[in-house]
Amino acid sequence: MSIETSIGLETGQPYPYRRVELVEPDWTRFPGWRDVTRADWESVQWQRSHCVKNVKQLRDLMGDLLDERFYADLERDQRERATMSMLVPPQMLNTMVPHATPAGPGSLTEAFYGDPLRVYMIPVFSDRRTDWPSHPYASRDSLHEHDMWVAEGLTHRYPTKVLAELLPTCPQYCGHCTRMDLVGNSTPAVDKLKFLAKPNDRLEAMVDYLRRTPSVRDVVVSGGDVANMPWPRLEAFVTALLEVENIRDIRLATKALIGLPQHWLQDEVRAGVERVATLARSRGVALAIHTHANHAHSVTPLVADAARAMLEAGVRDVRNQGVLLDGVNADPHALLDLCFGLLDGAGITPYYFYMCDMIPAAEHWRVSLADAQRLQTAIMGYLPGFATPRIVCDVPFVGKRWVHQVTAYDTERGVSSWTKNYRTSIEAADPEALTRTYDYYDPIHTLPAAGRAWWAERAALDAQLSLT
Repeated sequence: MSIETSIGLETGQPYPYRRVELVEPDWTRFPGWRDVTRADWESVQWQRSHCVKNVKQLRDLMGDLLDERFYADLERDQRERATMSMLVPPQMLNTMVPHATPAGPGSLTEAFYGDPLRVYMIPVFSDRRTDWPSHPYASRDSLHEHDMWVAEGLTHRYPTKVLAELLPTCPQYCGHCTRMDLVGNSTPAVDKLKFLAKPNDRLEAMVDYLRRTPSVRDVVVSGGDVANMPWPRLEAFVTALLEVENIRDIRLATKALIGLPQHWLQDEVRAGVERVATLARSRGVALAIHTHANHAHSVTPLVADAARAMLEAGVRDVRNQGVLLDGVNADPHALLDLCFGLLDGAGITPYYFYMCDMIPAAEHWRVSLADAQRLQTAIMGYLPGFATPRIVCDVPFVGKRWVHQVTAYDTERGVSSWTKNYRTSIEAADPEALTRTYDYYDPIHTLPAAGRAWWAERAALDAQLSLT
């Protein structure tokens, strides 16, 4: 990975800003969508019923425009490595290879391999690293959210904020999903966990905890993705939150604003958002939507229409929380292109970029803390301050920390140490919670030779101990 930039010829600046008009790529360039009308494309029912869920459906869509080696590569990944099952809405898939022109058998293969959205939405085996496919300290629940459940699906990590996971499904499954142990269907590599309580009982338990915990003022309503919950049930839950006196901020988390904007453009949903936004304003509560875009190509006119519809319905803000991914956006130009596309084109505020979490089989996506720090420095000064995203490291048992907040950093072994200024819900009686350091680890392949050798020796010792 390189995060170096060249001097822009137009301005003499490292990043030459230019406003780019958003474009909806021509979906009829793919054989399987040759006869799809605009009315079909803008129908949420059509989008949901034509998601690509397996290799056969991708082959039906792309035909021989992709070589057989790509399909074989994908099939192997699904068998051996994938932590998420395939689920790609047409809207999302159409933003892959948007500028490539089909020109016969195999003509899109190399472009598809190199496409940044394909890299994280449809990972293949050859993407993954073979030296260290997973970090030795990778884990299914890398942020220990389940450890901090105060009710099933309700994570209380920060003093004044909670995360409410309403459901375990999304309209699209990203390969790097941090909740890969719970969200989506099981894969050969990962047998997913399941919620045990009935959905209504879980939601009632969440609201009951918030009523009993006046220190909490902020609820992130997530999953999964709230777009997969029938609107009447979601509206009922948000309305119940608005009746809790201590709740002052509610954020609805949805990747569907990017991958399935047709959902948020439905009349029923727009009217429902307007109802809850009006109620929120009357009670002095800020209602916002948080979405997840990782590359400028995914920001299209339909996405802009959906974001504007939500703002017109009365939400306070629409913000983007992306993930820093090698091969996708780990470059200053790519990050700034995305941020300006969101801000100028869709009225979406760039908010955070998280370093990819330490989940299994994710090392090819992760970047080092040092590179994340350089990226943060490189994007400063171009965007308005309110729309300059912070690049953060979500440290296990700590939470998100700006990448320059690190306490100590061994760049040879790739071990960074962090402190925090609050106790999580599982540390009420821990006298050392605010003084100990918590470690985070760079991808081993990014380390100098001495660091890679240290980890290899450690892995060998661990292997010997496991045999004794």
